[in-house]
Amino acid sequence: MKNYLLTLVVIFGLTAAVSADTIKATVNGMVCGFCATGIEKTFKAQPEVKTVDVDLENKLVTIQTKQGQTLQDSKIKKLLGNAGYSVVAVARQK
Repeated sequence: MKNYLLTLVVIFGLTAAVSADTIKATVNGMVCGFCATGIEKTFKAQPEVKTVDVDLENKLVTIQTKQGQTLQDSKIKKLLGNAGYSVVAVARQK
């Protein structure tokens, strides 16, 4: 019984360790569908990114990373900055 419980604890621990991140970046300067399309293409080209969603109304870029991978804040800011946008904040969720 102890071995069974220990196995479950290890499995759940490993699952949490390789879980994906949801990253929400608040971005100024996005005003149109062309902006959204450009940002989506930029982030979809990154190997760590599973999905990306641009919400123009709320000035929010939501990035879902692939399991076991992450995208550093500095890289997010660089990609958006190179595209001409200003990053106000970056928040992460598991």
